[in-house]
Order: sequence, then C-alpha cells, then structure tokens
Amino acid sequence: MSHVPSRNTNNDASAFVPASADLPGLRTAAEGCRGCGLYAAATQTVFGDGPESARLVLVGEQPGDREDTAGEPFVGPAGRLLDQAMDAAGVDRSVAYVTNAVKHFKFREQGKRRIHQKPSAGEVRACRPWLNAELALVRPELVVVLGATAAQSLLAASFRVTRHRGELIKGADAPYRDWPEDLPLPDLVATVHPSSVLRADDRDAAYDDLVSDLRAVARALD
Repeated sequence: MSHVPSRNTNNDASAFVPASADLPGLRTAAEGCRGCGLYAAATQTVFGDGPESARLVLVGEQPGDREDTAGEPFVGPAGRLLDQAMDAAGVDRSVAYVTNAVKHFKFREQGKRRIHQKPSAGEVRACRPWLNAELALVRPELVVVLGATAAQSLLAASFRVTRHRGELIKGADAPYRDWPEDLPLPDLVATVHPSSVLRADDRDAAYDDLVSDLRAVARALD
C-alpha cells in the first residue's frame, strides 16, 4: 500500500496516517513517516505488533537498539524480560498488542555504541497520531502503560506511574487525554518499563514488583 501525505502543517505524524487502513497498511505507511526529525538517524520505523483483535495493548517508550535493527518492538533484553514477567503473572501474550509511544529510536553515539536518549515531549506528541490509529483499530479492553513516557503520551500530565502502578483504573476514571473520538475508554494499568528493571540495583525485587503489577492485568482479563 502506498500513501502520499499532504503537506504536514501540524508538526506531527497526522499527515502520514492513512484515513483508512488495517494494521499492515498502517505499518507500511509508517515506514515513510517524517512527522518529526527522529527518522533521519534511525535505521527504520518500528511499528506495533500483535493481533488486531487483541484485548490488551501495552505501550512502551520507544524502540531500542535491537528493535531499531530488527524492525520489531520489544525483541531486545527489555522485551524478553517483559515476556517472562507476563508469563509469570499469567498474562496470555497472544491476546496482547505491543507498541511504543514513539516509533523511531532516539540515541547518541558513544564510540561504536548507540546510547538510548529519552524522546522529548514534542517527539512524543508528534507520534501520537500513529498510536491513536493503532488504538482505533485494535479497540482494546485494557491498556497498560509501561513507564513515564508512555504515560506522558496517553495520560494527563498529573498522572504518576509510581503513585498508581499496579492499580486497575476503570475506563471512565482513567485520565486519558486526546483520546480518539468514538473509541470506548479501556481500563488502565500502569507499571514501570521493563528496562528499568534491568537497571535496578536490586533486580530481583524490581522484577517481582513488575510481575505483581501485571497480575492486576491478568485479573482484569480473566
């Protein structure tokens, strides 16, 4: 599928998002996104992955070095840890769609290494039309935000993951902002990004806390 964007007057990705497409069509269109400057240094766009009928959407921050190379989300160390934690919590991975708030890898070079850099608020905002398009197609029952950047993308600025992690927040009470029109509000669970577990001083305790948060997801889907 090809998509020729109109002139980008919104300083975001909205001009590149097809008006009507399935998930494969969105993925193809996203390959040509120029909604912010991150595309210039990244290897490729890393779109979401999972079934269009998914009951659950997990939203992370951005692809990492491994994801940028592979072109798939959550395939690096943090993704493998997330899969392990979901399994331990009893969350069926087959009912999940995984994606990121930002679809390009932001980094700085240090020798031969590419060091992750947190996307800016403007870059998160620029990529929101892709996330809205994914949500509008999948129409999940439950959204899990993984870390502060995912929360920044979807939720009110006052929301703090550390304050609400592991809570099941009903859709009507969830502090979503800029939610797609005519899309039911899914329930919400917030937790940390699995990469923070890998960086933790006490990794075992941090992992146990992540599994505990994801058990709220398992209960909600049961």
